[in-house]
Amino acid sequence: MKVVLGVSGGIAAYKAALLLRLFTESGHDVTVVPTSAALEFVGAPTWAALSGKPVQTDVWTNVSAVPHVRLGQQADLVVIAPATADLLARAAAGLADDLLTATLLTARCPVVFAPAMHTEMWDHPATQANVDLLIQRGCHVIPPAAGRLTGADTGPGRLPEPEDIFAVCRRLLTEHRGPVRGAAEPSRAGDYAGRRVLITAGGTREPLDPVRFLGNRSSGKQGYALAARAAARGASVRLISANADLSAAPGVDVIRVGSALEMQEAIRGHTDWADVIVMAAAVADYRPAVYAESKMKKTHAPGTENDAPTITLVRNPDILAGLVADRGAATSPVIVGFAAETGEPGRSVHELGREKLARKGCDLLVVNEVGVDVTFGRDENTVHILRQDGGPPIDAGPARKEIIADAVLDAARDLLV
Repeated sequence: MKVVLGVSGGIAAYKAALLLRLFTESGHDVTVVPTSAALEFVGAPTWAALSGKPVQTDVWTNVSAVPHVRLGQQADLVVIAPATADLLARAAAGLADDLLTATLLTARCPVVFAPAMHTEMWDHPATQANVDLLIQRGCHVIPPAAGRLTGADTGPGRLPEPEDIFAVCRRLLTEHRGPVRGAAEPSRAGDYAGRRVLITAGGTREPLDPVRFLGNRSSGKQGYALAARAAARGASVRLISANADLSAAPGVDVIRVGSALEMQEAIRGHTDWADVIVMAAAVADYRPAVYAESKMKKTHAPGTENDAPTITLVRNPDILAGLVADRGAATSPVIVGFAAETGEPGRSVHELGREKLARKGCDLLVVNEVGVDVTFGRDENTVHILRQDGGPPIDAGPARKEIIADAVLDAARDLLV
């Protein structure tokens, strides 16, 4: 298929060379269109050598072929990596002052932006407004990763790894069946347009005293990836986040909670709003029966050196089962549960998941393989998506959590009425 790889002027431009190699080694016909600023970072000979095609940035070269129109018209995919704040602003405004922005105006195929910039630029309201506008128009925006930026700075704004960008593009190329003249391509970017998605993320903490709590290892990464992908696909997204030190994607409304009871209360306030509810948070099954108003002290009296307090636990409410019960016989909202399973001797993760699906009654159950050094805090995940209607399970992973998120959202989308 024909791919246009746009490269704008950021330090991450060198990573686009790796992305180009992934496309060409997969047999795609790639035309690289850098901006003039991008050539300050990686020169035209590099792009020409890797793509096997001449490189130009302006509309005045090879005018007889009308490249500023033909490239976009003939493309099966346009991907911009890196997409700087300036490029996002020009694309949102519809400017066409070079070959790349002109190509964006003529493209009637899926368009992917992979932003990369400093955190302050990414978080700026102008950039977020531009991203929101591009998403509303049906473009795909891959949220930037968090990590080391230029110099000593760290934070959200890092270009996603080329393999992750390529995975998104490969899926779009598989779904795409050729340019649609005169209309935006109805791709995954807009398949949740007009839908409202409520997602929980992170791990609840049940306080013992003002200092200590009972908690779990959940980082919240999978829930935040779900929120980012749902927003990129056009949904209005509300994210109920428990103790996750992460930045949400632009356009995602975040409601922060601490304990299981706080999460239950927050969900109750939004269930009537949602078309899809995805319960990705790790909610504590138990909480201390008594909260100590002051820090529990060790005893130091003679003969008590080995004494320890006895902590009585009580069950937390089963929020997922409660949602299903409150919905009753209705088919909306679609309810997706998550189950963290390690497996047991003689019993597989699939078997344990099926039992839990029957107990919970949700439409889909995402069985998450977990354990020491598995899933928690990692960027990859392996899941098995089980259906209440008895349909075949969907196995996804090991893969980046953004890829897992799309698999979950695909399964939920198929149940929407």
